[in-house]
Amino acid sequence: MKFDATYVVDVTSFFCALGEAINGPGGYFGFDLLSLEDCLCGGFGAIPPFTINLKNVTGFFRQDTSFLRHLNDAFANKQVKLAFT
Repeated sequence: MKFDATYVVDVTSFFCALGEAINGPGGYFGFDLLSLEDCLCGGFGAIPPFTINLKNVTGFFRQDTSFLRHLNDAFANKQVKLAFT
């Protein structure tokens, strides 16, 4: 799955963009790490295992390394890989 992070500037915009990348315009795939883990259990679009190809990664991901680390852990626990292109 391709994920364009051009307009991701904070956690809220990340989850909005993730929902749309997975489920189309207006799509939902969580609003925080706990709801993301619920979505990864199925019934909300993509079902693991899959890979998210992040492109146009902005300063947000570089500034909030704690969020990125927790996000990566949540994905890894559910067999979702993050790839940076």
